[in-house]
Amino acid sequence: MLLLEVISGERLAKPERGKMRVHKISNVNKALDFIASKGVKLVSIGAEEIVDGNVKMTLGMIWTIILRFAIQDISVEETSAKEGLLLWCQRKTAPYKNVNIQNFHISWKDGLGFCALIHRHRPELIDYGKLRKDDPLTNLNTAFDVAEKYLDIPKMLDAEDIVGTARPDEKAIMTYVSSFYHAFSGAQKAETAANRICKVLAVNQENEQLMEDYEKLASDLLEWIRRTIPWLENRVPENTMHAMQQKLEDFRDYRRLHKPPKVQEKCQLEINFNTLQTKLRLSNRPAFMPSEGRMVSDINNAWGCLEQVEKGYEEWLLNEIRRLERLDHLAEKFRQKASIHEAWTDGKEAMLRQKDYETATLSEIKALLKKHEAFESDLAAHQDRVEQIAAIAQELNELDYYDSPSVNARCQKICDQWDNLGALTQKRREALERTEKLLETIDQLYLEYAKRAAPFNNWMEGAMEDLQDTFIVHTIEEIQVRQLVPRRDQALTEEHARQQHNERLRKQFGAQANVIGPWIQTKMEEIGRISIEMHGTLEDQLSHLRQYEKSIVNYKPKIDQLEGDHQLIQEALIFDNKHTNYTMEHIRVGWEQLLTTIARTINEVENQILTRDAKGISQEQMNEFRASFNHFDRKKTGMMDTDDFRACLISMGYNMGEAEFARIMSIVDPNRLGVVTFQAFIDFMSRETADTDTADQVMASFKILAGDKNYITVDELRRELPPDQAEYCIARMAPYTGPDSVPGALDYMSFSTALYGESDL
Repeated sequence: MLLLEVISGERLAKPERGKMRVHKISNVNKALDFIASKGVKLVSIGAEEIVDGNVKMTLGMIWTIILRFAIQDISVEETSAKEGLLLWCQRKTAPYKNVNIQNFHISWKDGLGFCALIHRHRPELIDYGKLRKDDPLTNLNTAFDVAEKYLDIPKMLDAEDIVGTARPDEKAIMTYVSSFYHAFSGAQKAETAANRICKVLAVNQENEQLMEDYEKLASDLLEWIRRTIPWLENRVPENTMHAMQQKLEDFRDYRRLHKPPKVQEKCQLEINFNTLQTKLRLSNRPAFMPSEGRMVSDINNAWGCLEQVEKGYEEWLLNEIRRLERLDHLAEKFRQKASIHEAWTDGKEAMLRQKDYETATLSEIKALLKKHEAFESDLAAHQDRVEQIAAIAQELNELDYYDSPSVNARCQKICDQWDNLGALTQKRREALERTEKLLETIDQLYLEYAKRAAPFNNWMEGAMEDLQDTFIVHTIEEIQVRQLVPRRDQALTEEHARQQHNERLRKQFGAQANVIGPWIQTKMEEIGRISIEMHGTLEDQLSHLRQYEKSIVNYKPKIDQLEGDHQLIQEALIFDNKHTNYTMEHIRVGWEQLLTTIARTINEVENQILTRDAKGISQEQMNEFRASFNHFDRKKTGMMDTDDFRACLISMGYNMGEAEFARIMSIVDPNRLGVVTFQAFIDFMSRETADTDTADQVMASFKILAGDKNYITVDELRRELPPDQAEYCIARMAPYTGPDSVPGALDYMSFSTALYGESDL
């Protein structure tokens, strides 16, 4: 009765405590009745024979118990106990060419069958390659010893008896082999448990790798933005047009070479984030929360700051180039006017300081006065030029011209000289007028003489006047003016040709931009339609989107050609274009948005396929979800805002208060962006249908590997799991602190809950 209770796990009727034969027969009958209650027919086995010590009957009863409780429950593919056990042996030994199990007697005589069973399940226990078929005793003893030592299977058989018997006892072999089945069926459970744990750990390891990749990519991208913004914020102007054009060239390299890969990285970052969140939801894990400052919203905010600074930087560059162009023009104009003025004033001070009037006659004085009056007229005419020179110098100062000190010095010298010329001119006039008055007085004294010498005097005065007129009118300046006219014509001709060339550049850029801009807008609209359409399967949508992606990538050379035309326009210092409303910046931003949108949309459909397959959603259900989503996506942005999502839930029969709605929003919008994507929507709608592992299931699997203990050891983990996953667990499991703890015990329970976000890992 005690034996039956142990092997059945049930309680039998209370035994009789007396020592008389009747009491013993009663107890044996209770045991036989229990066996019969399990559906076992007892033929020719009576309680009296057992009590009387009938060996044959006793052994028969023991075999019946073995058959019922050790063998009968064995079933492989709905076969009987014996056939099931035989089929199990055949399958386990099939890879061993020198083993052929056909029965439970002679097939086991060489011992290789027993060794093969052990090696198949515990290959480290037996060096199977060293065994020989012609040495059955060694084989049998090896198997029996290993089974007793490592598998807790008692040595029921004797190797010499098996070898020395033509046909070993079938019941004895079956009994012994059934012990292997039960020993390894526990290993089968352990293998199943290990497989479940490996599957869960693989998902966790993959998700952790995705998290690490996200964190690194986010960190690298934010660091690049952090380094780039100060460069774009540096508004220290250069002194020369060449230096500023080099800055513009550097900015062009940034926009065409350095920024586009970062745009792709940002797009890939969002795709990785969305894919990770989808996988976490599908595997019953909590949503991923990036470390502080590395949320998708943080990336977007930093990117927005970058683009704002970038836009301001380009505007500053163009304004600076315009300023320097104006400065160069003004500086050249200042130099020209200053040179002309300085050439005109050359020698004038020496001329005004002459005292030729001291020895001149009255008529010579009058001629000198006429000449001086002509000089004063010329001087007054040059007053405008001096004022223009001063005004240009003032404007150069206001525009922060780098060489303002030299301009100011030259301007000051011109102004000082001009003031001096004015003073000398006035002084000479006064001297001439005094001399004229003096000579007129003397002339009165010679009037009589003059009357008598009139013909001669008239001739002399006429000659003097003629000589003086020729000297005043025919000057070298008039000759220089005649030389400047054709030079000016040449400059105007060259400027006209330049403007014609610039106009051709404007038209060339405008023609292309007016095609590319609408093309980008059209593609954006078409992608939006594909992503919300309900024609065909998700695979059809994905195929359609990939075709669009290919056509978009193939369009890149046209963007590059437009960039080349834009570079020519900037090098020609063209700042406006009446032939198009599109700027290169408009095209760049549109192109980057197009690439990002197609990649993001493809990722969304891939995640929808992942969700559909994981949760068993039919195409009809998916279409219903899409129809509901499209209806409440009132702004047609591919996202529902909070109010639209609430209305959608109410229309579907959800009756909820603020607290419940807040809980739902925390599921569908873990990043608190205030919007619900279609992916999050279908995840929520199908959240109850997922067949996923739970923390309790993983905990139960660890319990099997631990031999039903509340802890697991390092050796057990390394024995039952692949090396990388065993080390993964060892590195993350906390020490077990229960009362039954032993050295090296690890807490698999808290580890299991941590895998699903119910505690810290």
